[in-house]
Amino acid sequence: MSNKLTIYQKPTCSKCRATISILKDSGQEFEMVNYYETPLTAEQLRGLIEKLGVSAWDVLRCDEPLVNSLKLNERKLLDEELIKIMVDNPDLIQRPIVVRGNEAVLCRPPERVSKLL
Repeated sequence: MSNKLTIYQKPTCSKCRATISILKDSGQEFEMVNYYETPLTAEQLRGLIEKLGVSAWDVLRCDEPLVNSLKLNERKLLDEELIKIMVDNPDLIQRPIVVRGNEAVLCRPPERVSKLL
């Protein structure tokens, strides 16, 4: 397992900033990926979801207005269809996600990152 920590984040997200602060305080090196500047591919998002051990629906930001406008809760989408929609609309992806090796944690709340430290 790789010791490298990677955080998938959005700089304006308060949970992302708090998680980054915890990572900095830990003294461990980590890489930051702003998935708005470096968009995730469907394969990358699928890999993150697999590492989290959840379904694509568990990574959906249900409170985003786009969920209602796209009527996502009314549609019976397969995970692959939802992943494509989230890749095309990154605001729909829960954040931050921190990865180390084959493990990932959705850091909501940010203190959950301690599982990887």
